Amino acid sequence: LDLEGPWVGDTKAVLEEHGARGMGFESALGTVGGGNHFAEVQRVEEVHDTRVFEALGLREERLLLLVHSGSRGLGEAILRKHVDRHAAGGLAADSDEAREYLQRHDGAVLWAKANRALVAQRTLDGIGATGRRVLDVCHNSVTARHADGRVGWLHRKGAAPWDEGPVVIPGSRGALSYLVLPVGTGEQSAYSLAHGAGRKWTRTAARERLKERFTAESLTRTSFKSHVVCEDRDLLFEEAPPAYKAIDRVVTDLVEAGLVRVVATLAPVLTYKTRGRTAE
Repeated sequence: LDLEGPWVGDTKAVLEEHGARGMGFESALGTVGGGNHFAEVQRVEEVHDTRVFEALGLREERLLLLVHSGSRGLGEAILRKHVDRHAAGGLAADSDEAREYLQRHDGAVLWAKANRALVAQRTLDGIGATGRRVLDVCHNSVTARHADGRVGWLHRKGAAPWDEGPVVIPGSRGALSYLVLPVGTGEQSAYSLAHGAGRKWTRTAARERLKERFTAESLTRTSFKSHVVCEDRDLLFEEAPPAYKAIDRVVTDLVEAGLVRVVATLAPVLTYKTRGRTAE
């Protein structure tokens, strides 16, 4: 399994299918990227809400594929261009500059969706499987909200939407992920949810702490007996399970706050990070 190499196929067709033509960054399409991004084959650990689980067309005996990746720097480039010109200043919503920014923002969101779809297809091809998309969720976005005759702008950075149906909240590669259904009104959380476990240690701290306790090779297996594909040794330590908060505590907090109901838990089988090699 290698998602770093150039994709042999019709890039324009993939982008056109998702309405993301003309955005650039074509060479990165279909790649996972660095940091905490990954593609993970998962098995169903336990179903807690059979009705919602089956309504999504899911079955306990089937494997699932979770892709966590985005616009591969495209969204960052769009934001950087804005900040270089306006610093921290905002834009009038009815201005040409605001409309241009939102158009490019929406294009990056669609590009990221196309990228996840292609990463998923490449992963399925790599393991000799087929599949269909069940969910696609963006967790960095600006969204218009209409209330009381006014338009507001909801900025999400590292936050999953509460108001777009079921969401998967990933744990670390050595922990469960949670399929949840938003409940309640969502007002107290700005219609948003945690999109993952969240880091406990910085990347530097994780490297320093964990290199004293583990070898890189040992971190390619988890307590679930799952495998990790990652040939960047530093990334193995930076993204190791102990560097993250306990996902069960994060989800419990969401449940106790009346924001979600757990539909199912998902356990890792194979986690893909990168085939890129770096020196030790």
